[in-house]
Amino acid sequence: MMETSSFHQVLFPGEAEGYIQNLEIFSLKDIGCPRWFKQHEYIEKLNMQAILNATGSQDEFVKELLVSLGKIPTLIHEMILVEAWKVKIFPILCQLQDFNPENTFPLYMVIHHEATISNLLETVMYHRESCEAAEDSVLDLVDYCHRKLTLMAGHSESGDQDSHSVDVNSSSIQELQKQSAALEFEISLKALSVLRYITDHTDSVSLSVLTRLLCTHNLPCVLVQLVEHCPWSRFSKGQLEKYIDGKWHQIPREDQVKMTKLDGQVWIALLNLLLKPECQRKYDFNSFNKSQLLKLQAFLTEVLIDQLPNLGELQRFLSHLAVMDPAPPKKDLILEQIPEMWNNIMKENSGKWKALAKYQVKHAFNPSKSDLRQQAQRLALTYNLDVIESLIPEKPKCGSCGSEASKRCSRCQGEWYCRRECQVKHWPKHKKACQLMVDATEKLQSDLNIEA
Repeated sequence: MMETSSFHQVLFPGEAEGYIQNLEIFSLKDIGCPRWFKQHEYIEKLNMQAILNATGSQDEFVKELLVSLGKIPTLIHEMILVEAWKVKIFPILCQLQDFNPENTFPLYMVIHHEATISNLLETVMYHRESCEAAEDSVLDLVDYCHRKLTLMAGHSESGDQDSHSVDVNSSSIQELQKQSAALEFEISLKALSVLRYITDHTDSVSLSVLTRLLCTHNLPCVLVQLVEHCPWSRFSKGQLEKYIDGKWHQIPREDQVKMTKLDGQVWIALLNLLLKPECQRKYDFNSFNKSQLLKLQAFLTEVLIDQLPNLGELQRFLSHLAVMDPAPPKKDLILEQIPEMWNNIMKENSGKWKALAKYQVKHAFNPSKSDLRQQAQRLALTYNLDVIESLIPEKPKCGSCGSEASKRCSRCQGEWYCRRECQVKHWPKHKKACQLMVDATEKLQSDLNIEA
């Protein structure tokens, strides 16, 4: 496994500047066109480089260029555009009887695009200047995060967030639907981090953003639901598992009380929204909100507070809240801005969803063999395995026991093990996924060998 170093470079600053300068706003009709796919490749590479810079303590030139060139609103629009496509057009594509593509790579790239942008925004929105550079689009980003978190909380409450098993007998479209559902969970976790970073900078956002966070969407109560149901933790066959670094891991008994990064993001967001003076002045501590917030007291154990000492302040605040009613929020007369991206996309395309789906089947998702070959070659360069490995800040974990691993499955190259015994033990679970990955690799290789 390669370690992150200054020699791992996806893009040089001059290349990144060219890519970012050329980022543009697309319409739903354009998704899947050659220009759109070129932008997808730009964003994939920018995301990889941004992660390299952040994890390697290097100059974060991707973030700085996105800020200075004013392109963060463009990224947010692109992410919401694909979200709208997945909600409105993708289900229609899956139901069209005459749509049975030989290769689903182009469709998967569209589905994956939202995850890539959410990952890039998670990396850059950590910084105050990124939040400020997003300007009015922060409102749209807050709405986006709210949609994702309420969806995740709802799935967790009903217990179906991990129901997307692999079935080798399913069709390529059915498999794509399952991959999309599985990616949605990962995207929602990125949205949680992005929301936390926005709450870090509430002193530099507009009153409209604060109103959206605290009044319109009542995000403190949404976060209480996430604490209660903890979607990134589950029991499987009597064993506690937690979702860490993109995978479910069995947690040894001695580590079960350790706070994960995702737990930390929820608690820090709550600290920001409940304890910052500008938020306290705006939030309505009415009887319903008060009853929801007081549920947090049961989770604020000594063990938890030892890991994040600032939670002691939240514990004291809740004890105070339990015995008194805070003053009602000030009703300031302000000219409130409203988010526009999602509403404009829906309004512009209302009643056109089926026509758009048919148009894209004909013009975007039924590529010629030569187009598919060129696309496969570009994808092979974009998703270079050595570069992707260099983005991982720590050594991989064994797919069976979770220990540090050094041996990789020789068939699919996608799973890691610490020793032969773990590989043999894990094979019944890994077999189907392994075959799918091998088939996908062979298909990609076949595409690369197609004669133009």
